[in-house]
Amino acid sequence: MAETLTHDDFLPHLGKEFRFSGWHGVLTLEKVDVRQDRAMPNRTTPPFSAIFYGPRGDVLPEGLYEAKAGDAPGLSFYIMPIHTRAPDRQDYQAVFN
Repeated sequence: MAETLTHDDFLPHLGKEFRFSGWHGVLTLEKVDVRQDRAMPNRTTPPFSAIFYGPRGDVLPEGLYEAKAGDAPGLSFYIMPIHTRAPDRQDYQAVFN
């Protein structure tokens, strides 16, 4: 089983570009939303979501990807495009319970 990712794995990469395996574009990590109020039983870390953004019209399809920020080790996670109100970008969310 893969190692469980925590919000601490993402915090050093805020504002940095991520490259996703099998896709030519890049997404920027905009924020990490930690939900202390929704802690799961028998889990030592709180659930969180990572919010990314990229260009409008060049959408990364929903799926499980290996992602890298610069020279950092790769992270494997499921990401999906989400409703985006801004006309000049596309937002994405990765949720970790």
